[in-house]
Amino acid sequence: MKIKPYFPMLSLLFGAFVWGTIWYPYRLMDKVGVSGIYSSFYIFTLTLTIALTYFFITKKKISIDSKNFWLLSLIAGYTNISYVLAVIHGEVVRVMLLFYLSPIWTIFLAHFLLNEENSKRHYVAASISLIGAFVMLWQPDHFILLNSRSDWLALTSGMGFALTNVMTRKHQHMTINQKALAIWMGVIIVALICIAMDKSPMPSLAFFTWADKFMMMMIALCLFFSTLFVQYGVTQIKAVEASSFFLFEIVVAAISAYLLANEIIYFREWIGGFMIITGVILAAQN
Repeated sequence: MKIKPYFPMLSLLFGAFVWGTIWYPYRLMDKVGVSGIYSSFYIFTLTLTIALTYFFITKKKISIDSKNFWLLSLIAGYTNISYVLAVIHGEVVRVMLLFYLSPIWTIFLAHFLLNEENSKRHYVAASISLIGAFVMLWQPDHFILLNSRSDWLALTSGMGFALTNVMTRKHQHMTINQKALAIWMGVIIVALICIAMDKSPMPSLAFFTWADKFMMMMIALCLFFSTLFVQYGVTQIKAVEASSFFLFEIVVAAISAYLLANEIIYFREWIGGFMIITGVILAAQN
């Protein structure tokens, strides 16, 4: 069996697995007083250090002087920071479902930015997913209720994720390493902007135990590989089709949230989530 044709799909599934479980160590750090902003800063600084070491050893030269690089960097940075904050403070599966409206935004972004043709099926799929979101968010006294900051962070993070993936596919002149570097640097930049506006003291390196440092290094390694793999997969597969593989993240998150946080999915969220997933799968069909 040839492995190479399946590598882009496996790359996306690996990325989905990492982001479907990474919420837990971030929550552990938040419980001991390290917010998602500070933990993201430290972890992605480690990730960037690993990347620069890898680029130095392999003698890879990467240009960072284009506006496309920095635009991708800022959008990806916001996407990552908002996602981390959402899964720390919100219900994991609810956050995931709101985040995974991203394929719906991808349908429209891919049409206007990539000239990818949309069929009636794509618009039907978008409608099903959006109705699913309304079902999940509906409350008796509200037409639609985004009842916490984590809901808004999840929703806007999904929009940022869709735009990041579309830009990744659009800028074919940028290498995979260049796109990955933009993401890592973007998280650090956005984290620094948030830190500058935050009045709470920044935890020093002395605050962390050796176990904490080891955990952050393991997360950084996972993020290093998952970012490279996802950038490769998104570059090889159509933006809308790639979105369906990321649904694996919802499965991983649901299992991990149940086992690690004892979270329960309510009936309305099951129905809404099922519709969202159905819409995404329908949109990704050839």
